[in-house]
Amino acid sequence: MNHTNPQLERRFVLALGISLLVFFAELGGGFWTGSLALLSDSAHVFLDVFALALSYIALRVAALPADDRHTYGWHRLEVFAALANGITLLAITFGIFYEAWERIQNPTPIHSAEMLAIAVIGLIANLGVARLLHEHHDDFNTRSAFLHVVGDALASLGVIAGGLIIMLTGWYIVDPLISVFIGVIIVAGSYRVLRSSLHILFEGTPEGIAIHDVAQAMAQVAGVREVHDLHLWSICSGYPALSLNFAL
Repeated sequence: MNHTNPQLERRFVLALGISLLVFFAELGGGFWTGSLALLSDSAHVFLDVFALALSYIALRVAALPADDRHTYGWHRLEVFAALANGITLLAITFGIFYEAWERIQNPTPIHSAEMLAIAVIGLIANLGVARLLHEHHDDFNTRSAFLHVVGDALASLGVIAGGLIIMLTGWYIVDPLISVFIGVIIVAGSYRVLRSSLHILFEGTPEGIAIHDVAQAMAQVAGVREVHDLHLWSICSGYPALSLNFAL
């Protein structure tokens, strides 16, 4: 199995460049406008950059051929990249929730118009990156990066909504509440990625495959009397492996 895909690699590089620009725009915009929601979203975008970089590296390394010491090749690296992505997503949430709690108790004035404009730019960029990755998001490594970007697009929508509400009402408390919303999105995304990657690392049965059905199908093959010691696991997404003993 070869994961080499020049088109996907080019898309990863382009997505990485766009996300990096959005990160700097939202980071600077967050300090300029005083918006915790924008700063939180910039942290999420930074994790997008980290996720895309890890995924790109994993994509390149996974294409290396198998050898005598690594008979399955390096495909498992993509699962470790996805696991790292999930952990970093979860870690950043604690800082967001802490700062949001502080600002809920002491709301800070926000430059809502500028906050809104930067969030709209971020949303457009995130949708562009999501489109780049969508065609290939059946691959587990790519899917973890795709979920990062989709989560950030949802977060940008939240920031836009917050900016509009602050412009119309002057309720600055909306800004930290939107940050909490972004934090919840991050937690949900990290849970999905961590659950799937850990399932593979713990050699769980591939999703969509029932081991009893496999055993029964093999037992019905002409000449096979018994199937035992059947094991099913995944090397990486879309790469199931099987071992068994049988009696003729």
